[in-house]
Amino acid sequence: MRVSGSSGQESSLAAQEEELRATSTGEVVKVVKDRGSGLRENRPGLNRVLAMVSDGSVSVVRVTHEDRLARFGVGWLKQLFAVYGVTLEVLHPKKSGGRDELLEDFVSLVTTFAGRLYGMRSAQARKRLLAESGQCAGGGDAG
Repeated sequence: MRVSGSSGQESSLAAQEEELRATSTGEVVKVVKDRGSGLRENRPGLNRVLAMVSDGSVSVVRVTHEDRLARFGVGWLKQLFAVYGVTLEVLHPKKSGGRDELLEDFVSLVTTFAGRLYGMRSAQARKRLLAESGQCAGGGDAG
């Protein structure tokens, strides 16, 4: 399970977990929750899932939607899982719709990069304001 932000989306994580548990026919070994962009490759939750796949402690990885695992590269993850005899179950698979899917991917990319850009600007502005107020050593160097 994954949500994009670090706050305000706990109900989404809880809803995903509830749906996955309600539809499970096997033993639930572990629930892995992650907060962060699905475009980030180095997420703690994704790393835990990959470790469980490689050490043989799971035989199935279940997600509500593919993009909860990763925004891109899910096909590669499926192939990697298969090498270890693990299957990926997606409760709500994408409908392969060519144009619609491409548009969704494009919007995801733009949204993610815009958020990162605004986050960088916000961090620089905070740093500058703290330096100007004398609360931060280092002068006006925003980095």
